[in-house]
Amino acid sequence: MQFRTSATVITASLFAFLLFAQNVSAQEAWSLQRCIEYARTNSIALKQAENSIQLSALTDKANHLSRLPSVSANSNFGYQFGRTIDPVSNDFKSQTIAFNSMGLNAGATVYSGGRINNTIKQGQINLQAAEKDAMASFNNIALSIATAYLNVLLSEEQLENANRRRGLSQQQLDQTDKRIAAGTLPANDRLDVLAQIANDEQAIIQAKNTIDINYLTLKGLMQLDPATNIKVERPNFTIPADANPDALDFFAVYAQAVNSQPQVAANELRVQSAGVGVDLAKAGYFPTLSIFGSLSSSWSDVAKQFEVVDLGTVRQSQKFYVDLGQGETELDVQYDVPNVQTNLLNYPYADQIKNNFGQSIGVGINIPIYSNGQNDINVQRAQLNILNAKLQSDQTKQQLKNDVQQAIASAKNARQTLDASQKSIDATKVAYENAEKRFQLGTINNLQLLTARNNYDIAQTNLTVSKYDYLFRLKILDYYLGKAIKLD
Repeated sequence: MQFRTSATVITASLFAFLLFAQNVSAQEAWSLQRCIEYARTNSIALKQAENSIQLSALTDKANHLSRLPSVSANSNFGYQFGRTIDPVSNDFKSQTIAFNSMGLNAGATVYSGGRINNTIKQGQINLQAAEKDAMASFNNIALSIATAYLNVLLSEEQLENANRRRGLSQQQLDQTDKRIAAGTLPANDRLDVLAQIANDEQAIIQAKNTIDINYLTLKGLMQLDPATNIKVERPNFTIPADANPDALDFFAVYAQAVNSQPQVAANELRVQSAGVGVDLAKAGYFPTLSIFGSLSSSWSDVAKQFEVVDLGTVRQSQKFYVDLGQGETELDVQYDVPNVQTNLLNYPYADQIKNNFGQSIGVGINIPIYSNGQNDINVQRAQLNILNAKLQSDQTKQQLKNDVQQAIASAKNARQTLDASQKSIDATKVAYENAEKRFQLGTINNLQLLTARNNYDIAQTNLTVSKYDYLFRLKILDYYLGKAIKLD
């Protein structure tokens, strides 16, 4: 009965393994590089960073185009009611007048105290800073994905260890059943092994749950649909033999981190941008010189044309009295006077537009005399922006310095922990192998053998965790050294 139970358990385990293997084969393999590239395309944070770059690029383009003149056109059509000016007689009359006016205006800034040049300069610096911010966002996401990727590999390896321990426990149960049947072991020894199998199965369930959680974390960082079934690739990586955190010099690592980390460069660019902002604020003290020109014309429905008709001449006479010393003499002088007639005719739209066409061109200057202290305040505000930008830059460097120190210390500690775990597994392995021999000889019971094996299993788990932790700490150092994040 006991053998039948064991065979049933083995068959069920084998069936479950085959189903698991079939499911894994249907899963799509994802390398770390593929995960990072997928996040580059789909990450919301990176999309926002790319949008910031595009906005800065548009601002930079607009700053360059501000050198060009501006041209605008206008046209108005409407009615005037009530007491208005008659465009014919220029008298005030109560009437309704339809009107239409149009114009074309152009203007350009010739000098503005360096405002245009400094605006262009600041826009270019801000564009570079936005690009550095995007690089920093990508590096942070890539590092987070690498962490989640390693956690998946770690949890899968722990599941493999848990399944292996479950198999060993089953083998021990089979041996115990044989020895109980032979009468060399008491029946109660079987309970200890069953308890161990229950613990092993619980560890398997916990390992599977951990894998699911780590996969969800990885998919979340990638912005991948949680329902997507993926399987991370297990690279053939080993701990670099030449890796020695104890030999690292903090100042050398920090110097490389300062030169390679994009967030440091972004803050330094913002200090430069704030400096240009002072020159922009000082432009308010200088006059602005501009040129302008315009074209215009208009039409009115009550406007009339004056037509003068020549009707010939009219003979008129004028009497004059002249005293030549002999008394007054009457003279009758006749002369011709032009006879003309003035008519008011309709004024066609096209003729009005043509005849009312006007042009203007000129130069304008705006000299600031008193601006309620706003220029002074703007300069002081710009100078404070420089101080804040420098403080932000210093804070970033200080945080980077702390992170580098912690990364080196963590790598050193992880290396020591890995060495200690290796020594522990060597010792517990010998102890377990010795316990197996003693169990075969009957000098120890199942509980003592299980204790030795559990100690060996714990040491293996600790070694696995230490190996991945040390590898992760080395990748952190590579990150600060400006190296690409990858698993060799």
